[in-house]
Amino acid sequence: MPSLSEAYRAHPVHVNHKHPDFNSLQELPESYTWNHLDDHTLIKEGTTSSIVPVIDLNDPNASKLIGHACKTWGVYQVVNHGIPISLLDEIQWLGQTLFTLPSHQKLKAIRSPDGVSGYGLARISSFFPKLMWSEGFTIVGSPLDHFQQLWPQDYAKHCDTVLQYDEAMKKLAGKLMWLMLDSLGITMEDIKWAGSKAQFDEKACAAMQLNSYPSCPDPDHAMGLAPHTDSTFLTILSQNDISGLQVQREGSGWVTVPPLHGGLVVNVGDLFHILSNGLYTSVLHRVLVNRTRQRFSVAYLYGPPSNVEICPHEKLVGPTQPPLYRSVTWNEYLGTKAKYFNKALSSVSLCAPINGLFDVNDSNKSSVQVG
Repeated sequence: MPSLSEAYRAHPVHVNHKHPDFNSLQELPESYTWNHLDDHTLIKEGTTSSIVPVIDLNDPNASKLIGHACKTWGVYQVVNHGIPISLLDEIQWLGQTLFTLPSHQKLKAIRSPDGVSGYGLARISSFFPKLMWSEGFTIVGSPLDHFQQLWPQDYAKHCDTVLQYDEAMKKLAGKLMWLMLDSLGITMEDIKWAGSKAQFDEKACAAMQLNSYPSCPDPDHAMGLAPHTDSTFLTILSQNDISGLQVQREGSGWVTVPPLHGGLVVNVGDLFHILSNGLYTSVLHRVLVNRTRQRFSVAYLYGPPSNVEICPHEKLVGPTQPPLYRSVTWNEYLGTKAKYFNKALSSVSLCAPINGLFDVNDSNKSSVQVG
């Protein structure tokens, strides 16, 4: 079975490998200037219709609440999730420590052109004419080699932080996955390829993405991360206290997901969209930047073994509700994204195409491969 790293490596995307020193830029370069941010549909934070659901995982109705959030939003925040605040602080501190290193030091851990892990620009960069005001560090597997380049003396403690965070997040992601399945009436026994919950948790694949969005001289014309969906079952995001993350709610517009101390953002990815037969929509999201403050976030991208076939679950299809998507592995879907990008879901749709590869659920979406 190919590893997640091998799956990504088999479907490379060509990213512009220019790595600017953002702190040295006093004006927004033309290559970073986005003139049309599509803000005319923006819902102001705080209005009743703009409140992304916050769900207490200790609530006995958590599964039902999560199901409603997935169906109506495609995103929710969780509290009482069991991840120590101290660990969330540690991983944020790690990101801050990494991204404040001098540029020449960060470039020692640069992601290779055909690689997945390491320092670099967002993998979606190649699909947009303008550059994004952000930098990232992707971790698939062990970060040891790269961390030895970044911190020759202190790499061990930073590797330990990543290991602890990965273990805690994998446990939480598995719990959320089963709550989401339960909300659809799907039991563990219904997931044939999982075997058992323990085997599912062991087989599941994941990647970690550290993100930095430096303060920007002209935030009204810059984009931290362009609109996209994630390829995953689900993504868990820890963000610091700086706003910037926005999600698009169908028929409404862009809605800010406010930072919640100790809270974690969870969004539905494309593979769960397919598994749910479109009942739970993968959410389109983007990141804006701040004029005076730097934003950090850590995304944990969680999915199935890369060679397991994912298709609309048999409990969700029938004579009156046919399957909307064909079967696809994560490995294959990564190749689909690398080729079709914002048309990826449409390309595996069994519905009659609208305007080429677009369908009503996929309009204006951009698909991301790691973070």
